[in-house]
Amino acid sequence: MNVTLPIPDDLARRLGSGDELARRALEAFALEEYRAGRLTRSELRRLLGFATRATLDGFLRARGIDEAMTALEFDQDRQDLDRLGI
Repeated sequence: MNVTLPIPDDLARRLGSGDELARRALEAFALEEYRAGRLTRSELRRLLGFATRATLDGFLRARGIDEAMTALEFDQDRQDLDRLGI
């Protein structure tokens, strides 16, 4: 699904290129949904396209979020690894 956001041209130019702005908007949206409890760590990782949990952990730490994984999230990661044959 693609979402279009109306941003005045003068502000859009100042805020960055289209791809850069789209990525920042996606990250901000995804992070807010994670903080609100509407996304799990596994879903957040998938939404942002991070290949590993470590990459997601670094992303979260850089934004001041340093939470331990829940047992459910750990189990979801284990299931993902099993599906990948790792």
